[in-house]
Amino acid sequence: MGLFKKDKFGHILIIKKILIIIIGIFSYKKFSREKKIKIEGTSNIPNKKLNNVLFISNHQTYFLDAIGIIHVLNSTINGNKNNLNILSYLLKPKLNTYYVAAKETMNSGIIPKILSYTGAILIERTWRENGKKIKRAVNNNDIININKALKEGWLITFPQGTTKNSGKIRKGTSHIILNNQPLVIPIVINGFADKFEKKSLSIKNPEKEISITFKKPLKINYKKDSIDDITLKIKKSLEL
Repeated sequence: MGLFKKDKFGHILIIKKILIIIIGIFSYKKFSREKKIKIEGTSNIPNKKLNNVLFISNHQTYFLDAIGIIHVLNSTINGNKNNLNILSYLLKPKLNTYYVAAKETMNSGIIPKILSYTGAILIERTWRENGKKIKRAVNNNDIININKALKEGWLITFPQGTTKNSGKIRKGTSHIILNNQPLVIPIVINGFADKFEKKSLSIKNPEKEISITFKKPLKINYKKDSIDDITLKIKKSLEL
């Protein structure tokens, strides 16, 4: 790795790696305590597919959903199965793993900004801003950046675009899928809303169990499936 080599978004990789390691060490115990996390389905993670993989997940907290998923991804590609037991995986993170996040959330303080440097693809939400409902056109730069992230590596997104369990699936994810034709891996998380504070990195219920389940790739017929068809498949796969 060249000392000042950058990813496609201008982030210096060595700095990115150091931040991922630091955040990983800081957050490790939140996920790794014995019998407090259940991980399933990591055999569905396509270790040998280097790019154009889209992970879709339900959403329960602002930050710890993505952090927990990235922990499991890095553990898996370093040879572990359904566990976070061997901490050395933190030293070899996959640096072309990205996640979609709302720009207003990730610009809200120093910690979110640090987290952003590790791989956030910042987007402007078209339906909500500062707690209020809005309606605006999709920012083309957001689409370009999402496409760029998939072309370079793996991307995690939360199709509901909200931490509310009742949030509907946003069709933007279906457009991303139809345009890029990625391998789509659904992830179902449980217990995060009860265990963690929604807007911080704090634990509110240490005894609460959490789970992360990676499901089989979504079956999509790119010649026949419509946006509505794909949206329904996303909803069913995430058990919403």
